[in-house]
Amino acid sequence: MDLELSEEQAAVRQLARDFVEREIAPHAAAWDRAERVDPSVPEKLGRLGFLGLTIPEEYGGSGGDHLAYVLVTEELGRGDSAVRGILSVSLGLVAKSIAAWGSEEQKRAWLPRLCSGEALGCFGLTEPGTGSDAAALTTRAVREGDGYVIDGSKMFITNGTVADVVLLFARTGGPGHQGVSAFLVPADTPGLERREIHGKLGLRGQATAELTLTGVRVPASALLGPEGKGFSVAMSALAKGRMSVAAGCVGIAQAALDAAVRYAGEREQFGRPIAHHQLVQELISDIAVDVDAARLLTWRVADLIERGLPFATESSVAKLYASEAAVRCANNALQVFGGYGYIDEYPVGKLVRDARVMTLYEGTSQIHKLLIGRSLTGVSAF
Repeated sequence: MDLELSEEQAAVRQLARDFVEREIAPHAAAWDRAERVDPSVPEKLGRLGFLGLTIPEEYGGSGGDHLAYVLVTEELGRGDSAVRGILSVSLGLVAKSIAAWGSEEQKRAWLPRLCSGEALGCFGLTEPGTGSDAAALTTRAVREGDGYVIDGSKMFITNGTVADVVLLFARTGGPGHQGVSAFLVPADTPGLERREIHGKLGLRGQATAELTLTGVRVPASALLGPEGKGFSVAMSALAKGRMSVAAGCVGIAQAALDAAVRYAGEREQFGRPIAHHQLVQELISDIAVDVDAARLLTWRVADLIERGLPFATESSVAKLYASEAAVRCANNALQVFGGYGYIDEYPVGKLVRDARVMTLYEGTSQIHKLLIGRSLTGVSAF
């Protein structure tokens, strides 16, 4: 086992780190207050090749392996999880799904634009009444002539108000996962309305929307993959997407560690910097252990993907541990800061708020425990 990064991987991590220090971190607090990331960020990500990682160059991608993708995602999560979410969804869930399931025409139409940042994608799976139970979704696509008419609604859709294409999941058949199909729906299609959700606890700079579809007509060529295979499209996307979320959580945890160590060396109490106090060192060491453990679990998933081995359970393990660890790390960092950590002049309050949602989306912690349990016992608790 060799955990040393290749020259290419080290270079892409440094490129991402420099970009975050220059273009993201100085603005993260302002974007959080304004509930809006600078709209020029996606094209900047595209110019650096970050939105095309693991996508073949023939479709406008930048190639690279999944560990390079994880390294970039971690750095973005360290700078601002709202920016990390833009990439994780548009590339990790949408572009990768098109690359894996799309027709040649769909790949040519969407991948170059998504990889360049000219276009963004969103992942339309969650509904107001169906989150963890995605197979019970109620949005329906009815075949009419040479196309489909879609009616329904989606909730908590990242990139929803800024996306150019929606990877939408709708029911074309009977109940259960076998009746679900996937569609690529241009966001400007008549009948598709988008409402931005404000007042979120964290990830405030990230556009999150409710989508309403009323008589939305799409051609049969909008199907991504065969009819009735939409649930497979969604699950394959989420299995890798959980790696991306885990990497973002490592970034949050690393940011918490960096902030706590820096502040502990500056803040004085009882006549000396608080780094001298044993219980402060305990808080910092707890953060450091969580960072290392979460990082190694996440890198393992990338390695399994690259070697063509099963990775779904390991992805759940990484996402479960890293998301819970991010919450612990952010809370411990806030404790190091004391009262100053509670105001947004300092970074750790935002880390606490951003970390909390990581245990909820792309599978709650409880859902991942059931997935891991099913893998170990062979018995489904669903």
